[in-house]
Amino acid sequence: MLLAKNFRASGGLFDLDDKETNIQEYDEMMADPSFWDDQNKAQDIINKSNALKEIVNGYHYLTEEKENIEVMLEMVKEEKDEEMESEIADQLSALSQAVDDYELKMLLDGEYDANNAILELHPGAGGTESQDWGEMLLRMYQRFSEKQGFKVETIDYQPGDEAGIKSVTLLIKGHNAYGYLKAEKGVHRLVRISPFDSSGRRHTSFASCEVTPEFDNDNIEIEINTEDLNIDTYRASGAGGQHINTTDSAVRITHKPTGVVVTCQNERSQIKNREQAMKMLKAKLYQRKIEEQEAEMLAIRGEQKEIGWGSQIRSYVFHPYSMVKDHRTNAETGNTSAVMDGDISMFIDAYLKSQL
Repeated sequence: MLLAKNFRASGGLFDLDDKETNIQEYDEMMADPSFWDDQNKAQDIINKSNALKEIVNGYHYLTEEKENIEVMLEMVKEEKDEEMESEIADQLSALSQAVDDYELKMLLDGEYDANNAILELHPGAGGTESQDWGEMLLRMYQRFSEKQGFKVETIDYQPGDEAGIKSVTLLIKGHNAYGYLKAEKGVHRLVRISPFDSSGRRHTSFASCEVTPEFDNDNIEIEINTEDLNIDTYRASGAGGQHINTTDSAVRITHKPTGVVVTCQNERSQIKNREQAMKMLKAKLYQRKIEEQEAEMLAIRGEQKEIGWGSQIRSYVFHPYSMVKDHRTNAETGNTSAVMDGDISMFIDAYLKSQL
């Protein structure tokens, strides 16, 4: 049966014995009396162990469910039972969905997929139109994150002149947050009748989405020279906090050699905002270094693959028809309201599967 074929394929995506051995090694580490001497390292080991256990336990669960259904099928062959046949059909459907979900989790095996994600939105040219589109995307990602059980922190928020946003930076915390949201890197295009145009004309707006994994700075080999930095302070703006618009607590850091800019205003003190901004800068420069290395390897092998933030990945059309289409995978839906309410899993799933 097709289900069994797909299920066997999922079993081939990883070495089960190897993962069970790693879990045993982690358990031995956690039993060591000195385990908690380095709390950051201890927590990292616990997280890795839990992630492996989720994969292994999920595999065993699916195996047991498959075997149970096979036993029921044999029983039905011996004695026809319509009620049992209906139950088998329901269980097959549930197992098929569980296998699909499990295979998707198995795709999130990149080095940094399990990390938290730093997501930035930057409206393109177009003033209020694009700034409003940026805020619509902000809401979409907030809703998606809530549905996934992720925690969202606003690191920086620059409101638009009349509506929307000029830019926003979110820290999205949760297991595999980066693994899922890396699918959203790129330019997002909106076509709609403008609510800001009294003539009711159709407008096209653009906004870019940048996604970077949150790294453990202790493990990042990036040297930043202070003379390469421009550090500006300004009054925090936007929603939230008693400290907003009271002191020059917000921090903007520009890395002059690369032009990378980071901002932070969510903390009460300038010192803490500067620490957070430096952490984000280090992460972005490290990500940039990784992408440059990948691009060099692809060039050596003669492969043509665009790496970066700039490509248009998805169109959201509200007029003259309703459709959201991902240009990388051709995944599309006519339910634009659901997408804008955070239902973007179909696009993320299609993208992850396209990377196999």
